Amino acid sequence: MSTTPDKPDEMEGTEQPFVSHLVELRDRLVRSCIAIGICFGVLTIWPGPAGLYDLLAAPLTAHMPTGTGLIATGVISPFLVPLKITLMAAFMLALPVVLYQVWAFVAPGLYTHEKRMVLPLVVSSSLLFFMGVGFCYFFVIGKVFTFIQSFAPKSVSAMPDIEAYLSFVLTMFIAFGAAFEVPIAVVVLARLGVVSIDKLKAFRSYFVVLAFIIAAVLTPPDVVSQLSLAIPMVILYEVGIIAAGFFIKHTQAPAEDAGTSA
Repeated sequence: MSTTPDKPDEMEGTEQPFVSHLVELRDRLVRSCIAIGICFGVLTIWPGPAGLYDLLAAPLTAHMPTGTGLIATGVISPFLVPLKITLMAAFMLALPVVLYQVWAFVAPGLYTHEKRMVLPLVVSSSLLFFMGVGFCYFFVIGKVFTFIQSFAPKSVSAMPDIEAYLSFVLTMFIAFGAAFEVPIAVVVLARLGVVSIDKLKAFRSYFVVLAFIIAAVLTPPDVVSQLSLAIPMVILYEVGIIAAGFFIKHTQAPAEDAGTSA
């Protein structure tokens, strides 16, 4: 009776690395939460939840008639809404730390050429999102409200509810922040080989139409906010095409470099 040696267990030794990855993921999440908590505590002390809401409402209140302001229709809205804004501001303030933790967790499993691709994308996408939010805050919200008020009857005094205003601002921030990620989407699609740069250039005229459709869906039904979103998207699409060529050239794998030189 012949005996055959047992086949090695293919899963042997995988439990410990998997558990260690979970432990590392937990530690990274804890550090991110601690960073957000510290920023939340600092913002609670200064400028405080009320001060942050006043700062958020400044583009609106600056264009409101004298003697008017926002109102609170909910019983706990004056307490709860400023806290939500403080938490949102804390997350944005701690975003570099959160992104670093994500990068530190993913980086060991990447090749050198992949690290050259991911890190610039993470940094640039964060900067572009902040640029979109800043553009919306400083240039769009006040002009949108002024445009809307110009159509209001003289007998109507606009006094928005603070929760409605928060919802409106968050929607606008997300819309503009996401719209400013157009160059990142273009670069990723081109780098992965989904579309070529020549096809992206040929798609220009279609993207103009697409940008105005997206702006009409994501923004209020006024021409100011729609133009403010669509025009930067068209410009950023061109920036993405230029960046894609540069990015592909400098993030090729060694095998791709050898094939190109051959």
